[in-house]
Amino acid sequence: MSAPQELRELLLSRIHDVPDYPKPGVMFKDITPLLADAKAFAALTDALAGLCERHGATKVVGLEARGFILAAPVAVRAGLGFVPVRKAGKLPGATLAQSYELEYGTAEIEMHADALVEGDRVLVIDDVLATGGTAEASLKLIRRAGAEVAGVAVLMELGFLPGRARLEPALDGAPLEALITV
Repeated sequence: MSAPQELRELLLSRIHDVPDYPKPGVMFKDITPLLADAKAFAALTDALAGLCERHGATKVVGLEARGFILAAPVAVRAGLGFVPVRKAGKLPGATLAQSYELEYGTAEIEMHADALVEGDRVLVIDDVLATGGTAEASLKLIRRAGAEVAGVAVLMELGFLPGRARLEPALDGAPLEALITV
């Protein structure tokens, strides 16, 4: 699903391209101007909160780090709890961990072991879907905790990268919603 044209135009007008960041040849999509615009940030928050309702979410997971910025206000707006999924070693106490493959090597994410329970329906929120590794690992964590995946929602999908194809098997029928595809 794509955002309505008016919302899409508002969001795109506040996302700036930064060439050659973080390395030559990469066109970075900077969302900080969108976050600084109260109207655009509120519109984004409302759209994502609407997806929580539509998909029957009872909890919102935000992926480190920009996913936290988007998911926390969405959870508040939707009246749901927020669960951070962080890089390994950043959370105190008992955690569940999930490793995943990167282009060169592996990485690991964690969440608190007691953050989700059986019966929770979880919407995962992040800023960008690129290769899909972190999102895929988060879905495994959610299911290992005994919760159900309500879906994945991102502000922006980089359609020229294989994130959607990588994520499809892990979604197991749950929706993947990108408000914008570039």
